[in-house]
Amino acid sequence: MSGVEGRGSRVEGTAKIEFRKVRKSFSGKEVLRGVDFGVGKGEVLFIIGTSGVGKSVTIKHIIGLLRPDSGEILLDGNRVDGLSEQALYDVRKRCAMVFQHATLFDSMTLLENVALPLRKHQGLSERDAEKEAAGLLDQVNLSDSYQAYPAALSDGMRKRAAIARALTMKPEVVLFDEPTTGLDPVNARRIDRLIRKLSDDLGVTSIVVSHDLTSIFSIADRIAMIYQGVAHFVGTPAELKASPDPILQQFVSGRSQGPMETPGF
Repeated sequence: MSGVEGRGSRVEGTAKIEFRKVRKSFSGKEVLRGVDFGVGKGEVLFIIGTSGVGKSVTIKHIIGLLRPDSGEILLDGNRVDGLSEQALYDVRKRCAMVFQHATLFDSMTLLENVALPLRKHQGLSERDAEKEAAGLLDQVNLSDSYQAYPAALSDGMRKRAAIARALTMKPEVVLFDEPTTGLDPVNARRIDRLIRKLSDDLGVTSIVVSHDLTSIFSIADRIAMIYQGVAHFVGTPAELKASPDPILQQFVSGRSQGPMETPGF
């Protein structure tokens, strides 16, 4: 573990997901320089840090959208970083990703959007797929919008529909990339409650990339801060707030001046 550790830095028992000294470069620029932390089963872990430090890069490695230059990524103790595309299909069924933009099909209603993977990947009939899709939309409080098209809905509603679609494969892990970015405070808190509910009610492990401090301090079990390519801090929200580390305090306070002005950051 690099950087600052809180008492909550360690995963109790076997980690659901582990990053072990993961390194990744793009065009000769090293973004991840040995990221090393674990995520416990059923927990909500936030990955934080300033723009461009590799937060989204980190989670994309879990489902093989990116491959590490070195290091290991484990799911339930088994390495996934070297799997073939065919083998990654099973990983992607277990680990769903909700991208920053909802990526729904504009020509389909919400019901059709959510029913599509149920038909394509689970082989359900159209009627059964739509019935299950309706139940998932109910879970994300979109029961009045089955027949609405994405373009007619708010960003918050589209993001909730994307979460419903992600749940069609009954994933063990959901990766959220900036889920509250661009949302008003009311809809942002609705997304927060939904993420927390997935963990508390369904036991889903959630990894959330975010710089939304309200979200971080209201629903996170633990936080990992990426700084200069490593996990500079891993611990609980209370430990983050209480830490005297000037880098952490600059992030929490939102000050423009501080140690994070270091050249090359």
